[in-house]
Amino acid sequence: MFLHIGADMEIMLRDIVGIFDIKSIRNSKIAERLLNISKKDGSIIFVSKEEAKSIIITKEKGKCLVYLSPISSTALQKRINY
Repeated sequence: MFLHIGADMEIMLRDIVGIFDIKSIRNSKIAERLLNISKKDGSIIFVSKEEAKSIIITKEKGKCLVYLSPISSTALQKRINY
């Protein structure tokens, strides 16, 4: 099964480690560190040019990828549970 995360991009459900609301983790030092590391090693993917509302962390082929999606974490969760 796939999850549409915006801008014609889909990811496999089995690869998802976590989905987080950007506003709720904005002040998190751990989230900040994760984003900084992901930017440095090129594993951050901006799904669209729209403002990101959620962070989706995946493990694909042994590599951690971080997607910044314009779709809210609530909407993504509803899509998964549908």
